[in-house]
Amino acid sequence: MAKYKQAKHKHRNPNSAGLELVSIEPLTDNQVIAFDSESNLILHGAAGTGKTFISCYLAYSDIAEGFYDKLVIIRSAVPSRDMGFLPGSEKEKAAVYEEPYKDIAIELFGRGDSYEILKNKNTVHFMTTSFIRGITIKDCVLIVDECQNMTFQELDSIITRVGENCRVIFCGDFKQADLRDNGIAKFFHILKLTGDFDFVDFQIDDIVRSGLVRRYLTSKYEEEIREQELKTEYSGEVYD
Repeated sequence: MAKYKQAKHKHRNPNSAGLELVSIEPLTDNQVIAFDSESNLILHGAAGTGKTFISCYLAYSDIAEGFYDKLVIIRSAVPSRDMGFLPGSEKEKAAVYEEPYKDIAIELFGRGDSYEILKNKNTVHFMTTSFIRGITIKDCVLIVDECQNMTFQELDSIITRVGENCRVIFCGDFKQADLRDNGIAKFFHILKLTGDFDFVDFQIDDIVRSGLVRRYLTSKYEEEIREQELKTEYSGEVYD
């Protein structure tokens, strides 16, 4: 999980039975852009840059300030196509995807039961794209996480569910897309045309998870470039 420099003061969340939100400060220039934005956000780029962590912090901070009533997290359960071996209902099967948000809440509120408290107080709602049809999402911060795994139809369904007084944050690493030709480029081009979103493109220099992750991804991208150069050379497109 990403680590951040903690500020001295804390925010008390009026909807969370006295939970105190630890204030954090951004560590990189692109994180500063995300923190300073007062608009809807699209946070995309390298893994380990804290996109989900930042999104949750901004959401909880906005709730603590009284701008919104709750946080709604939507995530596509891509492996749900082979989730049959898991026991329980579809909702119970999807619960495994809540684990990252539980860990983030523990770090931000300093209590092991903070996520459960937030859910019991209806301050946090988690759902997969399977449960969004026919609902209106309002008075909340909406985080659409791992959106690189969603189809255009899923993304379209989500954005058309947004009601009044919402802040929408999309998070994803588009280079890790599990679904090919899923229309995500078209979707975000449309969002850019609306003028309602700030785009933040996280790079390898923004990785805060660990030095190992940063070095691994740097080496991975260098290898991808080398392989592409070899393919180009062998295809006869490069001549001595």
